[in-house]
Amino acid sequence: MKPGFVYIITNKYQTVVYVGVTSNLPQRIIEHKNKKYPKSFSARYDVNLLVYYEQFKWIGDAIAREKQIKAGSRAAKNKLIQSINPT
Repeated sequence: MKPGFVYIITNKYQTVVYVGVTSNLPQRIIEHKNKKYPKSFSARYDVNLLVYYEQFKWIGDAIAREKQIKAGSRAAKNKLIQSINPT
């Protein structure tokens, strides 16, 4: 299996967050910035600033962590972001 990343991106006002998973984080962030998928959530809300990520040896572990983060509250997501990206 491939390695994986779970990540959180936001818009320039930090009012919207998106949690995603990928096997190639740099490429995926470029896709968000270039709005590769124009009808996607991240393109519609201009969400393209990386504010948090975790790296995993296996993509399956990243997918499990993504589900865990998505199930959490906005406050929990903000706490994760603040843990590595304080303002």
